[in-house]
Amino acid sequence: MRAAAGVAVALLVGGGTAVAAPTASAATAGQGAVAQLHPLSALSAQRLATADLVAAAKYGTGSPVDDPAREQQVLDAVARQAEEAGADPGATVRIFRDQIEANKVVQRALHRKWDADPASAPAERPDLAEVRERINRLNGELVGAIAASAPARGAPYCAGVLTVTTAHVRHEQRLDALHTVALVRASRSVCG
Repeated sequence: MRAAAGVAVALLVGGGTAVAAPTASAATAGQGAVAQLHPLSALSAQRLATADLVAAAKYGTGSPVDDPAREQQVLDAVARQAEEAGADPGATVRIFRDQIEANKVVQRALHRKWDADPASAPAERPDLAEVRERINRLNGELVGAIAASAPARGAPYCAGVLTVTTAHVRHEQRLDALHTVALVRASRSVCG
């Protein structure tokens, strides 16, 4: 999967495409998988957008990017939500660990950028409690998308379809290179 992720990053960030002609049955299965995985990719990108707000809220306060207590609260909450939704709590937690790590990739990169160029730092600090409310709402939606995408996530063609949906989301949401790389990182455990 790491090799596939590297190819995905190269294709997505570099803007290139590589598509093989599918058979009719593979195309039909792929369309269903796209319909299942696209919401997951889109919500992952929306959740990553909150990393900018979290980074701004924490910047200059001495609050670390890593917050193990908060991370465990999120993982416990999504495991409970997954059980309630009839989803696999283990898979859900694995996917959310990747979401959290990708979020930290964005936060750290932004903090480095702002340290190097203080004029680019945000002028206002968002309320972290309000940002976390938004994250919690997105987490609930993402748990639902994980539950709904179980057939596609277990399919042998998942990695290829996930690359396609990630490319679509990159285009739709106009993600920069940092957020594209983070989206690929956030998707590491989706298939399997």
